[in-house]
Amino acid sequence: MQVVSISSLKGGVGKTSVTTGLASAALAAGIPTLVVDLDPHADASTALGVVPEGRLEVGRMLKAPKRVFLEDNVVPSGWVRRAAALNGQQNRVLDVAYGGSLSGIYDRPDLGRRDLRRLSIVLDGLEGYGLVLIDCPPSLNGLTRMAWAASDRVLLVAEPGLFSVAGTERTLRAIQLFKQEYAPKLAPAGVVANRVRPSSTEHGYRLEEMKQMFGALLIEPNIPEVANWQQIQGAAHAVHHWPGEAARGTSALYDQLLGAVLKQSRDFRPRVAR
Repeated sequence: MQVVSISSLKGGVGKTSVTTGLASAALAAGIPTLVVDLDPHADASTALGVVPEGRLEVGRMLKAPKRVFLEDNVVPSGWVRRAAALNGQQNRVLDVAYGGSLSGIYDRPDLGRRDLRRLSIVLDGLEGYGLVLIDCPPSLNGLTRMAWAASDRVLLVAEPGLFSVAGTERTLRAIQLFKQEYAPKLAPAGVVANRVRPSSTEHGYRLEEMKQMFGALLIEPNIPEVANWQQIQGAAHAVHHWPGEAARGTSALYDQLLGAVLKQSRDFRPRVAR
């Protein structure tokens, strides 16, 4: 099982969009996947079509990580039923540890080592998944560091703009420092350029800059700006289920991106669905 945090220290770059795009690709590929929505805004939970049905949100599990069981509180994504109805994809697993405002109490800069292990304890002994995706808040406060402490890899999302590229460079330095102090096995999964406008001269310039700055860490493919992405998310659909040539093209890019992320872990082996 591989645990990947999707992070950015700058808001508005499409971090949650990348998380849900990867979840869509994993569902299509038949990889049993859990999405942990650690952002208090819970946008990933909304996009994944979650109906809580009395289950505990992530914040409550973090409050008592040794007394609650993640397996009892995950919620299946609404995408699973749609995959079965549209494509006959039976027995697919895409579960969500859904987010909410309660997790915000841990999103502060002064968390100690014990608190940073709360999510690790929640995930400890988890079985039945090949992949865990953690959607982090756009900050370097407690929740993001808690996610990094529980992860094998960190995938960084950047828009090809000055402030986003500079923020990504700072995040890579932060990961290195966090690795030295708290998580010796943590490593970057790479940097993905998101919301790219091929017609933009500025974006072209910044992409070249990113190649120079990040080298092999810059993952292909780039993800272009998708005009109807907000409509897809608002309808709580997987991009792989959305009709139209543009959605099919975007789905193919996320298939490639998922393959690139999983390639970072040599021992990745999808587990049998529960």
